[in-house]
Parts: sequence; C-alpha cells; structure tokens
Amino acid sequence: MTQVLSKCEKLPDISSPRWDQNTFQGRMYHFFTTANCLNLFVSNATLERARNIVLDYKQGKYDPNMTVDELWRAKTLYDSAFHPDTGEKMFILGRMSAQVPCNMLITGGMLTFYQKLPHVIFFHWINQSFNAIVNYTNRSGVHKQDDRTLFLSYCGATTGALSCALSFNFLLKKWKNAPPLLARLVPFAAIAFANAINIPMMRNKEFTSGIPVEDADGRTMGFSTVAPEYAIPQVVLSRVGMAVPNMVFGPVILEQLSKATWYTPAMAAPLQTLLCGFMLAISTPICCALFPQKSSIQVDQLELPLQEYINKLPNPPKTVYYNKGL
Repeated sequence: MTQVLSKCEKLPDISSPRWDQNTFQGRMYHFFTTANCLNLFVSNATLERARNIVLDYKQGKYDPNMTVDELWRAKTLYDSAFHPDTGEKMFILGRMSAQVPCNMLITGGMLTFYQKLPHVIFFHWINQSFNAIVNYTNRSGVHKQDDRTLFLSYCGATTGALSCALSFNFLLKKWKNAPPLLARLVPFAAIAFANAINIPMMRNKEFTSGIPVEDADGRTMGFSTVAPEYAIPQVVLSRVGMAVPNMVFGPVILEQLSKATWYTPAMAAPLQTLLCGFMLAISTPICCALFPQKSSIQVDQLELPLQEYINKLPNPPKTVYYNKGL
C-alpha cells in the first residue's frame, strides 16, 4: 500500500509478520520475503535504518509521511537479519536468506563429486561447517552455548555425515549391479542423518536451561525445558524437508538428462548446481513454513514447577508461545 501512515484509520500492527502465521500460506509468504537471497545485498546502513524504524514504531514513534509499504519493507529486512529473541544482528552466512546461494554450491558439489573419498570428505566437512553456523545463528532463546559444546556438536555431525556417506558408498560398491541412482542419493541419507545429530547437539542447552515461553501479549512466563522437545524435532523435519527436492529429485532429473545425446560429463556440476538453486529457492521458504515459528503449547503440558508458577498469576493463560528456531 502506498498510503502514508498519517492517513491510516488504523495503524499496521508489526508486532507479528504481515501475513497470518496461523496458516501455512501466510507463513510461506512471510518466508518467501525474509528468506529471499536478495536481502543479503542490503547494506548494513539500510539494515540499521530498518531496525530503528521497527523499534521506534513499536514505541509509537514514526515518520507520518512513511508509507505502509515502506514500513513493512523495513519489518521484512529486520526479520531477515535480526534474531527474533535477542534482537542481535545475525551473522550473514547464518541467515535464512543465505540458504539458497550457499546450499546450491555446497549441495551441487556433494551431488556431483560423490564417488571419490577426498571429495566426499571435503564437501561433507564444508556442509557441516555451514550447518553449524546456521544452527547456532538460528537457535531459540537467549542462552549462549559454551565452546566445548559447539565443538562437540560440530564434530559429531561431521563424523556422522561422513560415516553415513562412506558406509553407504562401501555397501553400494559391494552390491553388484546396484542402480546408479542409489549412489547419487547417498549424500541425502548422510545429510538427513547429520541433521538429526547436529541440531539437537547444537541446541542441547535448551534441554537444560529451557527456552522462553510467552503469553499472547508477549510477556515472558518463564523458561521451559519441555518446549524444546517439540521445537527441535520440528526444525529437524524442516531441514530434512528442504533437502528432499534438490538432493532426491535433483539426482533423478540429472540421471535422466545424462541419457540425452547432447549431455557430456562436463555438464554435470553446473547442471546439478543450477537444479539445486532452483529447487532450494522454492523448498527453503516452504519448509520453513511447515511449522509456526512462534509455536504454541498448552500450559498443562509444561513441566510442573512452571505450570504452578503460571497458574498462580492473575488471569493465567491456558496457552503459551515459544520461538522454535529455524
């Protein structure tokens, strides 16, 4: 909308995303804007300006000549670059907007160079290094992980991915007449296994210290160690889902293209990378939208001490909300 704020009968509410986050479609629209890789090219000065606009607006201060679209553009940039719990600017490679360009290069390499040991080790190491950055950057809550935990989770995921990839490659070599497509799918199996290790380990402090739970008005009710039991599996499923189109369908498509008369082996890497980029551009926002980022949980499902604390409050809520992370 080009309408200026001073002429709005009712000012926009930017305490939540522009689209209804209770619907899959609304969440998908939200992530198509915040996970847009073009957000990576926005200058730090523009991001800081967007941050100031959002924070000032929440305090009732705004430029009356600003349009509604300009306000929402600032909110989109703020959501894409700043952590929803801490408000800190996120490391650029850890932002969801970096998922498509970074993963298309890494995944393209894994799916193209999947047969020789040095290639397998190199690309899985690069991939888990990138995943560790993303998982840490998008962790839920305000707790800081200690260096030892970060290092162990990184080593665990890298070792798990490599063990899975090398084991499957070894078994396929022993299997005479194994379909060539199975070898192309080994990286997906390794990635799915590594995500199941990396994300819980990277965020294990949430199981001991909890993550903040809030009422419908955003007031913190306390820290729950039960909420991560719901949050982290959802994140794992979303991450694995992101990999399905480019790491499962991509190899199937390339396997068919490789049979064409015009195909040459030199085309494998660029074709695989382009396929990954196209599919990731679609699967990343869709899979981020599978579950609400601000998920809900009934108070009677929380740990007993937190239940008792909340129920003693005036007008205690029946449902509380937490940031599941991405």
